[in-house]
Amino acid sequence: MKTNVRLTTLKPLLLAAFFMTMASCNQKANTTVESKNQASRETLTSEKPDYFLLRPDLEKMYGYTQAVRIGNIVKIGGVISIDEKGNPISKGDFKQQMKNCYNSIEKVLKHYNCTFDDVVLENLYTTSMSELQKNAVYRHEIYKDHFPTGSWIGVKELGLPEMMIEIEIEALIPEK
Repeated sequence: MKTNVRLTTLKPLLLAAFFMTMASCNQKANTTVESKNQASRETLTSEKPDYFLLRPDLEKMYGYTQAVRIGNIVKIGGVISIDEKGNPISKGDFKQQMKNCYNSIEKVLKHYNCTFDDVVLENLYTTSMSELQKNAVYRHEIYKDHFPTGSWIGVKELGLPEMMIEIEIEALIPEK
């Protein structure tokens, strides 16, 4: 009977000690993560952004920048299938619009000495998820070693009514 009393008495103490240890471990882990996040924020805020205009006249007219580099991160805003003057190209041809988007993205990546191997995030916006699924295999020609993380997002419409796909990415500039 005394053994049961001792176990009953010890159980709450053991549980309390366990949870205090776990809380301490979590606090140390959170502190480490917070320190790394703080260092990342300091790096991003201490570096002056470098803006890149792929189609300067068009981008100035509409009020956007195609890409910006902050530290070793390149963010490329939504790319659609247009010519240098902003006219839609490949109307009604999903796969060709997709290829045109990747061609434009490649120009920006090259500007920052990157390739598609450096892409870590890719978000695809489409007015036709079935067309995206049907043509997704083309992405194997773009991403040879690995696919980035990201999302496929179905939308009602894009910046121009003829557009069926828009792609935005983030890449890490490789260290020299």
